[in-house]
Amino acid sequence: MIKRTTPRRLYLIPVLSKALDVLELLENANGALTLETIFQRTNISKTTVYRILKTFAHRGYLVQSEYGLYRLVARLRKATFGFGGESAEMPFSEAVRDSLQAAATAAGVDLVLLDNRYDGATALRNVDEFIKRKVDVIIEFQIDRRVAPVIADKIDSAGIPLIAVDIPHPHATYFGVDNYRVGFEAGQLLAQYAKQRWDSKVRWVLGLDIEEAGPLVQSRVTGAFEGVRSKLPTIPEEFFVRLDGRGIRETSYLQVLEFLQRHPKDRGILIAAATDTSGLGAVRAVKELRRGKQVAIVGQDCIPEALTEMSAANSPLIGSVSHEVHDYGPTLIQLGLALLAGKRVAPYNYVTHRLVTAESLSKGKRT
Repeated sequence: MIKRTTPRRLYLIPVLSKALDVLELLENANGALTLETIFQRTNISKTTVYRILKTFAHRGYLVQSEYGLYRLVARLRKATFGFGGESAEMPFSEAVRDSLQAAATAAGVDLVLLDNRYDGATALRNVDEFIKRKVDVIIEFQIDRRVAPVIADKIDSAGIPLIAVDIPHPHATYFGVDNYRVGFEAGQLLAQYAKQRWDSKVRWVLGLDIEEAGPLVQSRVTGAFEGVRSKLPTIPEEFFVRLDGRGIRETSYLQVLEFLQRHPKDRGILIAAATDTSGLGAVRAVKELRRGKQVAIVGQDCIPEALTEMSAANSPLIGSVSHEVHDYGPTLIQLGLALLAGKRVAPYNYVTHRLVTAESLSKGKRT
């Protein structure tokens, strides 16, 4: 009796096999190859080849030239990015970190996370740690402009690409918000509120600034002042006042509290805050002194607590500018991989932004 045998079952993944065929072809090639050449040599459908190439390029295994040629990146190990977060106590910084973690996981990038603690000396120590760990790209989110040149020089000397988030650094690719423009739109919202609610009668325009962050971040307040002037051009220059809230709630609270106490009878006070955290400090001062009907505040970042406050009846916080933090992570990973692949990257890369008001939040809940 002849014993019948069945073929041994092979647990193969067809698309993975095709992807490895493409990778091995490029590994053995003497130079870069076109999509058409790879298609002809592998006999895989052109659509599948295209998607495989785009996936490998996204994950950092391949680089595509401006002429459409694909070549293998010299090292096939996973890239490691270092991220120095602004502060674990700052909601927007934590949201950037969360967005970056999700994007890194999706792209197959390892991430080393360190907390700069809103402190220049800590940021410097963290940079030394990144260099010691030999990360491939450093993404720096730190507030102190005074240490920015030192940080940038250390990283440049180590030959590591640097991306600066929101605060520019020498030698760095910038990614963040267009500070002047978001400030301008916040200022216009404040002025429009004054025209509608106070018959354009404005006594003071306050800017809750972040002096240590430097001129670019300070242009949020500069833009806000210009936005107010664009709609209320007759307010005298001396009634535009900058207060250094440092982007910190307690500091902003004390600054606004002291100002309001010095001007107990003044009405029509507009406040442009450089961050929602500062704006919420101002809200506390206004509520404590029961000046809610006399003050209007606009922040930046659209952190969840600010959105909740804006939704409350009669809140002095009338709006905030969303910096669309969910876009930070994917774009930062893309920029980092592009720098590693030797691609040309624009020196300034701006995230989209969106004005959010109590009214727009209310409409969103109804729809």
